[in-house]
Amino acid sequence: MSLKKLISNFASYNVWANTTLVTWLKTKPATSWDKEVASSFSSITKTIVHIWDTERFWNCVLKQIPPPPSFRFVEYTGTPIEAMDALVAQSIEIEEYVNSLSEEELADLRFLDTPWVKGELPQYEFIQHVFTHSTYHRGQVVTIGRHAGLEDAPMTDYNFFNMAVDKLAFKNELKVA
Repeated sequence: MSLKKLISNFASYNVWANTTLVTWLKTKPATSWDKEVASSFSSITKTIVHIWDTERFWNCVLKQIPPPPSFRFVEYTGTPIEAMDALVAQSIEIEEYVNSLSEEELADLRFLDTPWVKGELPQYEFIQHVFTHSTYHRGQVVTIGRHAGLEDAPMTDYNFFNMAVDKLAFKNELKVA
């Protein structure tokens, strides 16, 4: 398998997993989204906003454009539904970008300068980081949800996506939505 195919598949997985999680959350009481628990982000909404905010940032790093102000520093004032929809839209935008890249372009260097780390790596490394970061925090959403009484979280494992999801049907559903 080529790097291009692997990264593109992981981009599709990220869209599917975020969409699956958001679709599930939208069937739950809105009060559960803002229940405060001990976690790095203390509610489902705050965690969703963080995932979206981080995907926005990395999308800009990859495209070499200035990122918007982070919700880490500027308070998010939208609704939980708006954040959920924005997360899915951002994931789709990153997937489209990844799919537009050639194998060679995936290896193009991208520079990063943040308060936490500075340096450059091939963009495929940053792309993998985006998806791994989102996976980590999707797990937190499920755990926070359990504390809020949500016991039926959907399966969003990468192997499940690879082995059990009809990817063509999912893509067609996205086009209709």
